[in-house]
Amino acid sequence: MRRGSQLLVLAGSVFLAAVLVSRCSNPAPPSAPPPAQSTPQPAAQSSAPQMSPSPLFGEMKPVVSVKELMEDMIDPIADNIFDAVWWDATPKGVVAHKPQTDEDWEKIKVGAVTIAEGIYLLKVPRPFTPPGDVNNSLGPNPPELSPEQIKAKIDKDPVLWIAKIEALRNVALAALDAVKRKDVDALFEASGNLDVACEECHLEYWYPGDKATVLRERQVRAQYERPGSAASANPAKK
Repeated sequence: MRRGSQLLVLAGSVFLAAVLVSRCSNPAPPSAPPPAQSTPQPAAQSSAPQMSPSPLFGEMKPVVSVKELMEDMIDPIADNIFDAVWWDATPKGVVAHKPQTDEDWEKIKVGAVTIAEGIYLLKVPRPFTPPGDVNNSLGPNPPELSPEQIKAKIDKDPVLWIAKIEALRNVALAALDAVKRKDVDALFEASGNLDVACEECHLEYWYPGDKATVLRERQVRAQYERPGSAASANPAKK
């Protein structure tokens, strides 16, 4: 074999050996990563608007004072509940008056809804009386608080003011529930509770001087009037 041919064969052998060494020394290429697991996606949110107590859509501007709101809205509509169930003593005996028709129940429902929604208007800051009206607060030992005195009490303890409002709303909601079930007994109970809730608020912010007398009379009635009697079944309107 010629020397040139020997050199060519030697060079080829060296190249092949280098290739083999290179393939053995290099690490194997990394295997392909496993397919990503699909993550459960949360359910799509409903596009329907959600009821929320806040914020308000806009500013609420009062039209009348607290006294006018009570006299011209809350008190008249409360008669829809007060007058729903009562007893009348006649020469022929005690006659029960209670809702009979769908129209009767609808009237009570209007009263309950109006009070439940309308009483929240007392959360809107407003004057306590019309201009120039100072309640019966003049002279010695006046029977009623002045607007300034009412405001001072609420400023000192606003939580109590809100509690009185919520108490009235809860009674209205109880009356509304009684209407839905057409439950006369529950409606009668709601009527009595509404009377108490109204009186409790008045005794705190309108004529607190009467509180001791009213509470004493209430205790006497609880002791001597049997439930269901004509006297206990027709509470005084407030």
